[in-house]
Amino acid sequence: MDGDNREYLILKVNGGKYRIPKGTGPNETAPGDTLARVLRELLGLTGTKTPCNKGECGACTVLRDGMPILSCSTLAVECEGAEITTIEGVADRETGALHPIQQAFLDVDAIQCGMCTPGIVMSGKALLDKNDSPTETQVREALAGNICRCTGYEKYVDGILLAAERIREAKKEGGMV
Repeated sequence: MDGDNREYLILKVNGGKYRIPKGTGPNETAPGDTLARVLRELLGLTGTKTPCNKGECGACTVLRDGMPILSCSTLAVECEGAEITTIEGVADRETGALHPIQQAFLDVDAIQCGMCTPGIVMSGKALLDKNDSPTETQVREALAGNICRCTGYEKYVDGILLAAERIREAKKEGGMV
């Protein structure tokens, strides 16, 4: 008997399973903790940004079961049993190869300060996972919840459309995306 009577929050994040002790201590999660806090402070996944921490800017966007959510306004306990994907989990887990959207952003120079980029990647990935032939309008609609103060979004839209093209090509060639 291990004598551990603690309760744990079990989260599946980026293909791994995490047991986080429940409580009010520094390495524990309280019932009111946001997913963003747990990801950043307890799991060390700091790619998820929290500039506003009010659910207004989209930089904290992660995927819950493939759907984009704002992690700064989602309670961690609401995510138990769901598959959470953060920016750290977008690249190929085995090879480390960048996801087509990440590579396309680099190729079209769609990165400025980087604060909003993880959220935009996650919103774009959610779109491309459902629709590998989006229109420019659909891309802009998918990014509507993401605020970028550095760009006019043109390069982000270009990057997502380029990624879509590359995903379609890879599927034609029988490659995995």
